[in-house]
Amino acid sequence: MTDFDFLGIGVGPANLSLAALAAPVTELTAEFLEAKPEFRWHPGLMLPDSQLTVTFFRDLVTLVDPTSRFSFLNFLVQDGRAFRFLEANGLGCSRREFEQYFQWAAAQLPSVRFGTPVESVTLSGEGFEVTSPGGDVRTTRTLVLGSGSEPHLPDFAKPFASDSVLHSSKLTAVRPEWKGRRVLVVGAGQSGAEVVSHLLSDENALPSSLTWTSGRIGFQPLDDSPFTNEWFAAPFVDYFNGLSDRRRAEILREQKDAGGDGITDELLTSVYRRLYHLDMVLDSQMRHCLLPSRRAVGLERDGSHYVAELLDVNHDSVQRLPVDLVIFCTGYRRGIPEYLKPLHDRLRLVDGDFAIRPDYTIDFDGPEDLKIYIQGLAERTHGIADSLLSLASWRSARILNSIAGCEIHRVDNTTTTVAWQ
Repeated sequence: MTDFDFLGIGVGPANLSLAALAAPVTELTAEFLEAKPEFRWHPGLMLPDSQLTVTFFRDLVTLVDPTSRFSFLNFLVQDGRAFRFLEANGLGCSRREFEQYFQWAAAQLPSVRFGTPVESVTLSGEGFEVTSPGGDVRTTRTLVLGSGSEPHLPDFAKPFASDSVLHSSKLTAVRPEWKGRRVLVVGAGQSGAEVVSHLLSDENALPSSLTWTSGRIGFQPLDDSPFTNEWFAAPFVDYFNGLSDRRRAEILREQKDAGGDGITDELLTSVYRRLYHLDMVLDSQMRHCLLPSRRAVGLERDGSHYVAELLDVNHDSVQRLPVDLVIFCTGYRRGIPEYLKPLHDRLRLVDGDFAIRPDYTIDFDGPEDLKIYIQGLAERTHGIADSLLSLASWRSARILNSIAGCEIHRVDNTTTTVAWQ
């Protein structure tokens, strides 16, 4: 007999969604373990003007259970802010307010245990033994991993990681000084644009120069058109999952090249307008240079500053750029959590990633009745939406149905205009 029907490890939006959907299911016992002392959502990049890139309807529960008390709309009503929110925001929402919603939901879920890191997961006669510091052990036959991915700093930059060379995920924690300094921002996705917008926001604290690089031919907008958004609907997941590994990889590249991870029109316009205002209206002394088709390929120390090497992919030449501060907006990478090290030899990997089945279980060489589900790390097998908020509630409902062995939430009734078949 195990302690719990299932245990969640890591509490980000994905496992918080699962906890919310599982809360009314009294037949199942569960706990969700999180090392951090409270719910935080990318705190190092929680900039004042950061906005969601999706509608708030893609919250923890609404797309599978709009009657749930854990919906964003109920949060607004319970906090007395619903009318003013709708007048101020329409269907949009700031990331800071959505974090407040997540924290509100987490506070109402007794199954969520903050300040409870996991040191190891091992096998025993009872199933999985999940050990926390101090020897606290919980047992279960089902795990749901929601530990997320890690900020990716290029290997050439790692020796210089500091207050002056950092990943964007640490920006508000490190709070580097940029006034009067030469700043390089690497990466032209949404986070790169948010960082640039933040650097430009105070005309009394501008860099002396700002260089912003994009690995593509330009600074691409996020394609938020209706047909493209059907990549972020449930039927596309099963369609994508049924394709060959080679074709899935090709589609992911096509989607990202087509603006699947671009910048919102609103933010692009804001940055463009701000640069125009600084140049033409305020006659700012800050120099700026936006460089498309550039990839950062090297970094070295030169006295009190750094020299970045930028590869011009169109001309196959390398530019050396003296800088004082480098902010890498280079995304996140999947990895095998350290606590799974005791099971490493039992996990089937594909190119260093988990081999993930259609039902979100990891291909695991263990007893058939032991299951390990994965949340948010299945982009390679389940599509571009996997690491985003877009389908978090649907995926959690699908996992919950699988754990329960019955249909608690209906997940097969979504229709799309595009025929994914």
